[in-house]
Amino acid sequence: MSLSSATTQWSHLLNAQRLGAHKKHNANTSTRSQFHKDYDRLVFSHSFRQLNQKTQVHPLTNQLGIHTRLIHSLEVSCIGRSLGMMAAEKLHDKLSHGLPAGVSPADVGVIVQAACLAHDIGNPPFGHAGEYAIRDWFAHTERQAVLQHLSPSEQLDLLAYEGNAQGFRLLARNEHHPDKGGMRLTCATLGAFMKYPWLATHSNDSSQLTYPQRPVATLQSRPSQAKKVQKFGCFYSETAQLETLASCLNLPRSKQHDGFARHPLAYLLEAADDICYALIDLEDGINLNMLTYQDVAAIFYELIGERPCTIELPAHMSVRQSLASLRARAMMRLVNTVTDAFVANDDALLAGNLSGSLFAHCDTSVQNGIHQAKQLAREQIFNHPSKVRMELMANQCLHRLLDAFMPLAWTGSTIISAAQPMSFEQERLLKLLQPHLDEQRRTLSDNVYHNILSILDFITGMNDHEAYRLAQELQGHWGTMV
Repeated sequence: MSLSSATTQWSHLLNAQRLGAHKKHNANTSTRSQFHKDYDRLVFSHSFRQLNQKTQVHPLTNQLGIHTRLIHSLEVSCIGRSLGMMAAEKLHDKLSHGLPAGVSPADVGVIVQAACLAHDIGNPPFGHAGEYAIRDWFAHTERQAVLQHLSPSEQLDLLAYEGNAQGFRLLARNEHHPDKGGMRLTCATLGAFMKYPWLATHSNDSSQLTYPQRPVATLQSRPSQAKKVQKFGCFYSETAQLETLASCLNLPRSKQHDGFARHPLAYLLEAADDICYALIDLEDGINLNMLTYQDVAAIFYELIGERPCTIELPAHMSVRQSLASLRARAMMRLVNTVTDAFVANDDALLAGNLSGSLFAHCDTSVQNGIHQAKQLAREQIFNHPSKVRMELMANQCLHRLLDAFMPLAWTGSTIISAAQPMSFEQERLLKLLQPHLDEQRRTLSDNVYHNILSILDFITGMNDHEAYRLAQELQGHWGTMV
């Protein structure tokens, strides 16, 4: 690819047009760019505030200083801003015509920063445990009678439920601009946000997961089936928004399936998330007595690329201070290494055929350090008895909410023969749901799929504590609230 054509392609990828807006974008002459406005819209959104009491790794922890999704997202956004700015500076030096006119390295930094800020905004209560609970609930044999009335694409949205797709739905539809259209973020920011710009049907084999080709209950009843669920970033309900976004950004089709290739900046978002995961989330393990200082420091030294004897730390430093010093050095090296890999592989990124993450194209010590961090977290944190107990509680909590609210999606529907009039309890539950429906300008109708998604919007929009309290109240347990 010629350098001038690469600059032209970047002009599409850094498009400041707002998804859902009818007016064409006008060049912003103020110091507050369209991308800064994206960041501000996210910070002041209700969904972002809810991340304050949503799980990062450890559900419903009462220990101060342990990361929530809000703190994690802020930290990822800081790393993302550095990655975006440095990658853009290096790319500008490489391209013969530089970055597109009117776009500075600082603008690219803000795009990645805003995308990182939103990267977990669609997560349900209790983090990944919440995703598994939702999939497990819909995979139960009792739901077969309902799922058989949905299309394969609609079924897969539920059986392979993804917080990433919920995030795009929230940004593109649910967080209302006064004239609808979601938050109306710029296409560049949404492109960087979309780690998986494709539907569930593009990345999953429907014959393995959907009814009636295979009994629905097999999806989660055996671990081998659960592993077949692949990530995706857009529900079938937002297909039109995804197509519009891809057209605006001129995204190529994926080489693996019928979806789209990632926006190049999405690789920087992924790297920022992994850096925080590898460095900062492990520190929570020390604070919760799941890991030792020696466990984590060894990985930090691997990522820094030096031996402990070559780095002098003041003897009076506490464990926390020592880790912070090593973390800063590791972050500096990772940001430099990742942005070098980004620029070295810019042709593959633009063509949509880069294999693996950017870390796969870094030197061996970085690859080993990231691998060791993920392995240590899997072995010592994710399978720790205290975390397993909390995940079991989270599973029961979300199942209780789904048991209560989800029948509203099909009770009274004319397309399901077994439909019955609402009971007194269901009428009361609808009263709790109604403010959410009113805010979203929706009503329950004969479209069971859209009803289900509206109820999932309501449940997944809760933070951990709200979900726990409501589940307890629905069981008649007053006063046992976190």
